[in-house]
Amino acid sequence: MADIFHCFPIEAAPEQVFRALSTPAGLDSWWTLRSSGRAQLGVDYELEFGPDYDWRAKVSRSVPGREFELELTSASEDWRGTRVGFLLEPHDGGTRVSFHHLGWPENNEHYRVSCFCWAMYLRLLKRYVESGEVVPYEERLDA
Repeated sequence: MADIFHCFPIEAAPEQVFRALSTPAGLDSWWTLRSSGRAQLGVDYELEFGPDYDWRAKVSRSVPGREFELELTSASEDWRGTRVGFLLEPHDGGTRVSFHHLGWPENNEHYRVSCFCWAMYLRLLKRYVESGEVVPYEERLDA
């Protein structure tokens, strides 16, 4: 199996970062086109990325202001069963974000593209939390 990891700082309190990555309004500002769900263990999330990308996930970890993780239950074959999560730690007046996407079936082309895409999306998360910037969905991978 292959995994993706990224660590980076965000100049905001962990609670603010948690809201950005665990609420539909937050997720829709930097990752999804539309989403629905609640940051509560076992709750189903709908994650929409446009036509043919209407995915589902279940909250597998949720500790407010500290941890959030989704297990993909309905998604592209390589993503199904993987876990996307965040660990937040206070650091120098802000937050140290440790991101993971665990359980890829293999190190294939889709995995390698997703490594790059996650870096781009996490940069948008940082910009959204620090400055309130929301890049239109269609422009996110070009921003």
